[in-house]
Amino acid sequence: QMQLVESGGGLVQAGGSLRLSCAASGRTFSNYAMGWFRQAPGKERDFVAAISGSGRSTYYADSVKGRFTISRDNAKNLAYLQMNSLKPEDTAVYYCAADYYPDYSGDYSKTYEYRDWGQGTQVTVSS
Repeated sequence: QMQLVESGGGLVQAGGSLRLSCAASGRTFSNYAMGWFRQAPGKERDFVAAISGSGRSTYYADSVKGRFTISRDNAKNLAYLQMNSLKPEDTAVYYCAADYYPDYSGDYSKTYEYRDWGQGTQVTVSS
């Protein structure tokens, strides 16, 4: 099992930026694709972004495309989510998750594609 710990959340004004980090341990990090999801109160957990184990392939939800950037540093066992031009509707708890494989064979936007999850970090965007 891979242990995942998110950090970097907080309170920011609309239009601001935050960078989330996901620290991984327990397995060879580069062997697993990684995803970021978010969950607002009373709503389902939604896909935000995903990245292959090598970092060469990235995927984004339409709602964040052009504003968020996913990346990873396999040498440091870290995944990142750079969030720019934040909007109040981006307010949610953000989770990182590890896939079963380094590349996606299924639907990277589905929660069942992922085996391990972090505990989440709160992001609040004020208007």
